[in-house]
Amino acid sequence: MNGLRDALTALFLLGGVFFSLVAAIGIVRLPDLYLRMHAASKTTTLGLVGIMLALLVHFGTYEVTTKVLVVILFFFLTAPVGAHMIGRSA
Repeated sequence: MNGLRDALTALFLLGGVFFSLVAAIGIVRLPDLYLRMHAASKTTTLGLVGIMLALLVHFGTYEVTTKVLVVILFFFLTAPVGAHMIGRSA
């Protein structure tokens, strides 16, 4: 059972790190402000969700599950608003 938990944690963690890396590369390499904004908002959200799900699977307690779900919900609510504000100011 521990091996499955560790494998699932590593899978979520690697997925989150991959999307965060893609976001960083996209912010540096993309030519337009709107494309950079898209890379910053979408892929970083996926990266954070992957890392938070890895925490949830690794620890698995009620307290950690509650905190992880609150962080994911907060990020899903604030990331689109931030991207919208950047787009409006441009």
